[in-house]
Amino acid sequence: MMKKILLVVTNVDQYASGNLKTGLWLSELTHIYHAAKEKGWQVTIASPKGGNTPVDPESLKPLVLDGISKKYYENPEFIHELTHTKSLEEIKNEVFDCTYLAGGHATMYDFPDNTTLQSILRDQYENNRMVAAICHGVGGLLNVRLSGGEYMIKGKDITGFDWFEETLARRKNEVPFNLEAALKQRGVHYKKAFIPMTSNVVVDGHLITGQNPFSSRKMAKVVVRELEK
Repeated sequence: MMKKILLVVTNVDQYASGNLKTGLWLSELTHIYHAAKEKGWQVTIASPKGGNTPVDPESLKPLVLDGISKKYYENPEFIHELTHTKSLEEIKNEVFDCTYLAGGHATMYDFPDNTTLQSILRDQYENNRMVAAICHGVGGLLNVRLSGGEYMIKGKDITGFDWFEETLARRKNEVPFNLEAALKQRGVHYKKAFIPMTSNVVVDGHLITGQNPFSSRKMAKVVVRELEK
């Protein structure tokens, strides 16, 4: 049975300081995109404003650019999709089997306070459809409130890029907030990998989160597995 997947990406291309470029972390989109396409599922890529989603240059470095991501980055059709994303306003009334928030530090700026995104995620979650987010994309879950007023992630098992990983990434002084601390303030059961920068995917019902870029491959597998149940 064909599934409909919404992949949400950022429009932001630099940190607030203006010192460094940022954007989408490529592998956090390519692996789920590839897995969904292999299944013949319908994939929609959308962003808060629509139009171009910049790719974080750090995610294109040889040490982190895996085979699948390289293949898609060299695919003109895929790049056309990245430069012509739909806006969240355009797709907010569509029904998707999974709404997936791809990461990159840039999402810390345009995901958490986007009310359209919050509305999409609330409807998705309350209708028992999958909500998934990886790395900094998890920040898009922070301010989503359910119809009863509670935060959607309160009391949930969840992961996301941790503060020590932020230190390793040398971005501690650039990011607008500490994602790990912000998640804990929402009353989540925060689960992180024993070894930083290693794969970690957490499933809590129809909420799935991945800790970091190294979780991209496993995240795609888990999302597909859960959608096929």
